[in-house]
Amino acid sequence: MNIFFTACFKRQLARARVGLLGLLLVVSVGLSAQEQQGRFSGSLETNANFFLRDSLIGAANTPQYDRQLFGSEGWLNLNYSNWGFDFGLRYDYFNNSNLLNPTGSYTDQGIGMWYVKKRIDKLGFQAGYIYDQIGSGIIFRAFEQRPLLIDNALFGLKLDYQLAENWTIKAFTGRQKQQFDTYNSVVRGLNLEGYVQGDSLSNWSLAPGFGVVARTLDDATMSSLVANLNLYPTTDVFVPKYNAYAFTLYNTLTAGIFSWYVEGAYKTDDPMNDPFGEIERDGVVTVGDKFFSSDGTVVYSSLSIAPPKWGITLEAKRTENFSWRTRPQSQLNRGLISFLPPMARINTYRLTARYNAATQDLAELAFQADVRYAPSRKLSFNANYSYINDLDGVKLYRELYTEVQYKHEKLWSLTSGLQLQNYNQERYEFKPNVPIVETVIPYADFLYKIDRKHSVRVEGQYMLTGDDTKADAKQDYGDWVFGLVEVSLNGHWNLTASDMFNVAPGKNSPVDENGKKESLHFPRFDVYYTTGPTRLAMSYVKQVEGVVCTGGICRLEPAFSGVKFSANTSF
Repeated sequence: MNIFFTACFKRQLARARVGLLGLLLVVSVGLSAQEQQGRFSGSLETNANFFLRDSLIGAANTPQYDRQLFGSEGWLNLNYSNWGFDFGLRYDYFNNSNLLNPTGSYTDQGIGMWYVKKRIDKLGFQAGYIYDQIGSGIIFRAFEQRPLLIDNALFGLKLDYQLAENWTIKAFTGRQKQQFDTYNSVVRGLNLEGYVQGDSLSNWSLAPGFGVVARTLDDATMSSLVANLNLYPTTDVFVPKYNAYAFTLYNTLTAGIFSWYVEGAYKTDDPMNDPFGEIERDGVVTVGDKFFSSDGTVVYSSLSIAPPKWGITLEAKRTENFSWRTRPQSQLNRGLISFLPPMARINTYRLTARYNAATQDLAELAFQADVRYAPSRKLSFNANYSYINDLDGVKLYRELYTEVQYKHEKLWSLTSGLQLQNYNQERYEFKPNVPIVETVIPYADFLYKIDRKHSVRVEGQYMLTGDDTKADAKQDYGDWVFGLVEVSLNGHWNLTASDMFNVAPGKNSPVDENGKKESLHFPRFDVYYTTGPTRLAMSYVKQVEGVVCTGGICRLEPAFSGVKFSANTSF
């Protein structure tokens, strides 16, 4: 035990020394930037949450609500360029934060990212934490999504070389970031990209690319996987492999008003986790977290057409067994090497964004069409349709979204429309034996500009849900109405007040002491102040449980009750 604590102390001490030395280095370099004719820049983002327990809406039974009462996180970026080098460093801190796990608490701090870049003629290199991708990211994407605390940077080395004027090859190797540490599995990859254009009389171009990524499991991960498999019945046991490979071939064809992107990816036999897998032991079947091994494929294509006054985008994607992670034991959004493009519209209004279709990496057949038409500068139309099934034909998601926008000179504008949804809550939220949620949502958004620095915006939405015949009640939380008023003052202040009211409670709505479903209010009040590059925000929030998505990546968030503060600036 003493050895364990000694090792932990040494690791923390080493991290603190590295962090302090890194900060001192960047600051000292930055202070001498003018003298050396360098360029110094940075940014700060910080959030603070004050938790107010409300067991009626489910904002309870987490460390923050029960005893900590406060949580915060922040990121300080520092960048410096000189002598042909680019240097970057980011300091991260988390104090009782619920970003990593919405039902848990995370506290730590240190250097979250650093890098050094340099180009020597046709050769470029980067050491440290690398954010990059191959193609659309299907076989490799090192990226960050702070609202979900996803930071999948690759900690290692990247080289790129310009083979010809329009052809570049790059190679990289390293380990994936895991908060202030790294996973132990090794990832490496190779990517070739080019650009081919027709002659002066032609109106077309090609942007082809090829990539390959390999991953080698570490011994500890393999031992843990084997230990799990030893508990399986012989019919479900397989021999896991240390090494797996993913390949992709992609191209963008541009010809006049047409742009067509297509990508096909293949992954060799690899251990994966099925959250809905069935395991039979001694005649008893259990469901969930079953490991299996298979190769995988993804085919994705996007066609854009832009004739005058029109904008048309068609997308299609087929995914089969493409859970590509740095270790197969990682679940949900952790340890992802790949990024599968989302196939549903990213909505912004409160009720239209309540149900989101998270990307399915084991089985998904999806299509999406988006059509925009603007007959004049004042009037525009938009319609979007999403269709998502699994490979067995099970309905996962349907959405029809329509929007009409009218702008009256520079005085006012009106946006309104209708959204229809079918949402497989059992699959997306792991809620067994629930029907597909059906919604109808009309909405309207009116903006009136008093002058250049003053405006008023009013927003209204209504969600009508279907009936759950098994529960003899409305589906999920039932019907909702949402209203918002926003006032902008002097170009600096924004004040908003909104309320989301459960006008017709459903089977998941809370009940009062008499067992009757309660119609609850979820109010929110915001104050925003912006001056130059700085933005401050203070909000009082009550938020219902739901799915939160960022960039097509989603997770289920519990209810929230409390006060939020945020500060963002750049320099």
